Amino acid sequence: MNPSANGWIKKLIKELSAHTLQDNPTDYEFYKAFRNSGFIYGYNIKVVNDYIINPDLTEEELCKVNLCIAFINTHKTSTSNMDLFESIIAFYTAINENKTSFLDDLLGRDSAEALVEKIMHKRIQINKNIITKNFNHYITNVLLYIDIIAYDHFLEHKSITKSYLETLESTIITIVIEALSLKSEKNDYDKSLIELFQSSLRYEQVGQLTYPEAIAYAKELNHHLYYLDIACMAAWSDAWIEPAEAAFLENLSLALDINTTERNESLNAINLFFNANRDNIPLLSAKNVVKSFYNRSSQIVSKLITRNSHRLLRELRDSKELMILLSKSTVRDLTPHERKKVNEQLLDIFKSIPSLAIFLLPGGAILLPIVIKFIPKLLPSAFDDNRIVDEDED
Repeated sequence: MNPSANGWIKKLIKELSAHTLQDNPTDYEFYKAFRNSGFIYGYNIKVVNDYIINPDLTEEELCKVNLCIAFINTHKTSTSNMDLFESIIAFYTAINENKTSFLDDLLGRDSAEALVEKIMHKRIQINKNIITKNFNHYITNVLLYIDIIAYDHFLEHKSITKSYLETLESTIITIVIEALSLKSEKNDYDKSLIELFQSSLRYEQVGQLTYPEAIAYAKELNHHLYYLDIACMAAWSDAWIEPAEAAFLENLSLALDINTTERNESLNAINLFFNANRDNIPLLSAKNVVKSFYNRSSQIVSKLITRNSHRLLRELRDSKELMILLSKSTVRDLTPHERKKVNEQLLDIFKSIPSLAIFLLPGGAILLPIVIKFIPKLLPSAFDDNRIVDEDED
């Protein structure tokens, strides 16, 4: 099986026939297998449960295979009568409000199976010419499990609402912010990352949840272990967990009805995984994980904005309110209400620019505050009187 060639999903299903399509591991055991494979952490080291052992598979190919297995298992354990491939296409069509953003260049005369292969490839790769591997792993793939949570909901309810996606995203971000906020000593990059998450909510209707509200929603949304693991990752970002963070994780576990054994397994799993793979994961091998995360994100966003500057500027000129708000952002901090307006209007613009579709994917809104810092450089000088032109700027 070659996940980089056409027809790989059919061959994968055939190779899995002696395993996942007949075995029935519990949801908990299956989730742990995904965590141990690295899928939950955004860096895949093997195929889940060792269903396929092939040392020649790249990390991106492993990620693609594991994502596909996650969809297969979620579909298999659901009560949905929809065909697997048709349901995946319907799901990604539903969560992308404008088909021209993420699926436009994929839709055609391909079979459902071939289209799903293209969707998987694009969901993992985004665009190799623009997105570096480091960025791909830690901005996009670390949040891939959100796709599975939302797909599970889609199969159960036969639809997915904007309200559900708003609540899911807001809940995860609020829990992460709470974990990051507990660090006793926060350097500038820790503070920047907290601010980044706080500003990243794309939906004004929900806004910033309080932590108790996020916990209440988390109980309703299920997939409790994922919320705990994401919180563990945030707490572990400086390579160790402080007593206050350990207490927070214990209280989070109690609130989500996660028992002591499961909580300890989550803590041990992240410690073992990150220490064992530190040298192979670029961001973890850096001296400061948060600093590296923030710097690399800024570099990629800058490149995306620069490469699409002409088209982006044309779109911006048609939105006077957005132009005014962006110009204000160069001289003062925007209010929460203004930030939400900017986020919403930028996302509308990104729908029409395929290269910027990454911001529409689950978790993509985390980058919007960085985008807002770079876009004012595109504005005509009349809108940006306080801008200081760099000597090496074109």
